[in-house]
Amino acid sequence: MVCAVICEYNPFHNGHKYLINQAKKDGDVLIAVMSGSFTQRGDIAVADKFSRAEVAVKNGADLVIELPTVLACAPAETFARGGVQLINSLDIVDRLCFGAEDADVGLLKLAGEAFDNDEFKIELNRLMKDGDYYPKAVHKAMSKTFSPAMAEVVKKPNNILAVEYIKALSGTDIEPAAIKRVGAEHDSAESQNGIASASYIRELIKRSEEYSEFVPDYKIENPADIDKLEQAIMYKLRTMSAEDFAALPDVSEGLENRLYDAVRASTSIDELLGNIKTKRYTMARIRRLCIYALLNITADMPKKSPPYARVLAFNSKGAELLKDIKKACPLPLITNVADGYKTLDNNAKRIFDVDLLATDIFNMATQKNSACGADFTRGVIKI
Repeated sequence: MVCAVICEYNPFHNGHKYLINQAKKDGDVLIAVMSGSFTQRGDIAVADKFSRAEVAVKNGADLVIELPTVLACAPAETFARGGVQLINSLDIVDRLCFGAEDADVGLLKLAGEAFDNDEFKIELNRLMKDGDYYPKAVHKAMSKTFSPAMAEVVKKPNNILAVEYIKALSGTDIEPAAIKRVGAEHDSAESQNGIASASYIRELIKRSEEYSEFVPDYKIENPADIDKLEQAIMYKLRTMSAEDFAALPDVSEGLENRLYDAVRASTSIDELLGNIKTKRYTMARIRRLCIYALLNITADMPKKSPPYARVLAFNSKGAELLKDIKKACPLPLITNVADGYKTLDNNAKRIFDVDLLATDIFNMATQKNSACGADFTRGVIKI
């Protein structure tokens, strides 16, 4: 049994270790498809992707593959689709495991199927046109079309991703497996039984406070903070026209003009977010737009399937998996960046160039900055 997870590990904590242990109760090996330098909520990762991959392998993962940045920084539906496409392309995965507040695959499947209901879609579009932002509109439409109980299912953060995973798995031979989330709630500032939310741990790291009780035995030596990129982001945004903003992913209905005007009226990222945010545009969506601009991600990029599988770390079991993947996977399998890059076609190189740029920019946001080219100088981690 080959299990997989789609993850960020930002940072890797005791809750992640618990999920891996649960997944491997019924599986022999586990593949982690992990975000790289930037994350789904439009933020920078707190630790570099190489060290996060290493910690994951030391704590139960057997193979870590990077999810391309253009998909890692996308909304939940695109994030899930990209991760599932990459896992499916490996052609050896039997089961996708994920955490959820409601670990009932049948219930989550029903929630996923509800999105295809015509009455639901009409109500959702009406609410969006009236100005509700997507998550709130989904909750309202689900409550009206189905039931308040079903609406509560799609309101919970991990359930939302779980539903997207199940939808993305349709048409594949990969089985979904929901694992009950334990410990603190998503984004909670509390902890339970040594498990805290990743957002709370990131805050502790940012404040230089102790967080060791919430993570396995490791310490982030050179954490990154997106605040260090504020001037770079503002500079990039100020060089862009309304047409440039219109070319970014997830920009529609005149949002490019709102972005253009807000950039010229703002002197900081916080001020910019405040000037753009409405009940239609969430903070996460606006933050992602800033990252799209910074990394030169255009609207067509997240629509594509992952065009390669870039390996970050593995152990002895992972090495055996790689042998099988090489035989079955139609995508270029990259273990050496310098050599692998040469084998990519032009489309894949465009996507990979964003990964390379993301790493270089990440290294400007750490406490101790480092030079460009880490993707070429840091090889695959073998445990």
